[in-house]
Amino acid sequence: MSTPRGRHTVLIGDDQPMIRDIVREVLEAEPDLAVVAMAGDADEAIRLAERHRPAVAILDVRMPRGGGAHAAREIRRCSPLTRVMAFSAYGDSAVVEEMRLAGAAEYLVKGVPNVAIVAAVRRLAALG
Repeated sequence: MSTPRGRHTVLIGDDQPMIRDIVREVLEAEPDLAVVAMAGDADEAIRLAERHRPAVAILDVRMPRGGGAHAAREIRRCSPLTRVMAFSAYGDSAVVEEMRLAGAAEYLVKGVPNVAIVAAVRRLAALG
């Protein structure tokens, strides 16, 4: 989904405030992306996704109140047009598969270049 000004909307869910702020700054620097909400745990991410219906939800795999897989499943249920991107410090195959099964269409490991984050968000937003 896009805002009236043609910007793709994004929700960021991560329990680390610094990570949320950095990702927000990276995305807000792009003219076609707008961060509409930030959440510190899975339940808050679900509530905010239901309220804002963002084009993309970026979710940390390990966050309080259920984790990224729980949030991904619930966001896909309550906001079916929202595409989910997992963003984690963990890249092992079991975690990647868990997030894929929960509905994540992209999985990025923290530490990737900013251009990779922006490109993934744009790819997902284009699916909506």
